[in-house]
Amino acid sequence: MTNFETIKQIFMSKINEPNSQRRMVLFVVCIALLLDNMLYMVIVPIIPDYLQNLRAMDTRQIYWINATHTKQLKDENFIFNKSNGDYKLKWLIHQSETKIGTLFAFKAIIQLLCNPISGTVIDRIGYDVPMMFGLCIIFLSTSVFAFGSSYGLMFIARGLQGMGSAFADTAGLAMIADRYTNEYERTKALGIALAFISFGSLVAPPFGGIVYQYFGKELPFITLAFIALFDGCLLLIIMQPVRIERTVLKTQGNLPKGTPIHRLLMDPYIAICAGCLTVANVSLAFLEPTISNWMSKSMKATNAQEGLVWLPAFLPHLAGVITTIKLADKYPSKQWLMAAVGLAIEGGSCFFIPFCTNFIALMIPISILCYGIALVDTAILPTMGFLVDTRHVSVYGSVYAIADISYSLAYALGPIVAGGLVDTIKFLGLNIVMTLITLGYVPVMYLLRNCYNVERPQNREIPSLKTDSIDHSFDQDDYTPIKNYPGYEQNSTIKGEPNHHPRQQYHHPKDPINQYNYQSASTFEQDNKLLTQRPDYAY
Repeated sequence: MTNFETIKQIFMSKINEPNSQRRMVLFVVCIALLLDNMLYMVIVPIIPDYLQNLRAMDTRQIYWINATHTKQLKDENFIFNKSNGDYKLKWLIHQSETKIGTLFAFKAIIQLLCNPISGTVIDRIGYDVPMMFGLCIIFLSTSVFAFGSSYGLMFIARGLQGMGSAFADTAGLAMIADRYTNEYERTKALGIALAFISFGSLVAPPFGGIVYQYFGKELPFITLAFIALFDGCLLLIIMQPVRIERTVLKTQGNLPKGTPIHRLLMDPYIAICAGCLTVANVSLAFLEPTISNWMSKSMKATNAQEGLVWLPAFLPHLAGVITTIKLADKYPSKQWLMAAVGLAIEGGSCFFIPFCTNFIALMIPISILCYGIALVDTAILPTMGFLVDTRHVSVYGSVYAIADISYSLAYALGPIVAGGLVDTIKFLGLNIVMTLITLGYVPVMYLLRNCYNVERPQNREIPSLKTDSIDHSFDQDDYTPIKNYPGYEQNSTIKGEPNHHPRQQYHHPKDPINQYNYQSASTFEQDNKLLTQRPDYAY
């Protein structure tokens, strides 16, 4: 037996071992999230300069010797730089800034539109095929970025990236939730994924700027394209046992249909979580396109300082992830409070940013801001998976599509809205608005306090990849009950129900949102009577 065959056998044995396989799944998902966020941010130092060199922004330079025209030129949006006794005037075309802002926002807009589709597809056919599709689209997008030479091609590439992200990111997060069924392990795994997202966003601008400066535009994108190709091939190999498992479960009829995304949005707890993710990322989405210009005007920051001001924030973000994981293990029913504290920290840091007078001082509130975002994300993402487990069916495509929609909504509005707000109410006013929005959502988190008041099994086994497209509307005489979803022991199967949702016993006498106290039903008639007394979203 050759060394290659030996390595192959060892690798395949690891894939078929559940604990090793899910760690490999986590690795593949983390690489995909790292890749997507690097591609999102790597264009920051590359595309504006490249398009300007292609004259895509139609920037004109005019030289004047006579300074008597100064007032007239200021009225016409000219900027003056004194150089060697001459006044060099740059006429800034607002249309060119709009082009760049639209290019940055277009990815999030397409991702926002594709997420409802991706969530539904993932629930129906599983996680691996949509994720592979997303990685292929990202590979194509990265290749277009590498070899495209016009604004139109860049625009198409950005849209393709949004489509690929809608499938790859959503499927990746859902795959983690499916593989890690223990609440603590799930929180830890999702926290690791968030750390990779943060690292990709922060390391991409310096990586792109340095490689672009010394090796040209193509090399950064070619590198990312090969990472996408490698990750896709690894995904195909690792998910082989899962595909076999899913086929067996589907043959046995044990794959309940996932809850549709519109019904999940009707669940008030999930809606609050989605709103929290959007509000938590509004501050970052609004600061990224505006803070560089403010730094250059208010503190005469260099281009290097404008990029490096974000780099130290990775460590506080990582600290926030670790803090939330530890606290969630000790206080699993207080994750709503961790998210509320994170929002409050964000609001306070946003308020102090405009008062910073130098580059070093600005790092402090930005780092605190990223710490708060980490608290929110690491607490809310596992909570959304927990809500699906206890109130719906444990199929995670649609719920993490909702999470991705929340992120995309913030980053779609950021580059477009933030610039207009700065022009209207200045940078200080923008930060005050962000502070009020973030702090205003903190009391809303109090409504989540009772969503954790259900029994938490220590070793809860959830069948993997529970998705299919079969009809579960059975007749009373010939229906086949599904016996392997969470909460089955407290329930009985209901005739005519499209989804057999778990119904746990709530230990709090009143649920402030639903105003119902669900008790275990021992007979078909009792359970059916309860169903007529509560809205559909309370399954």
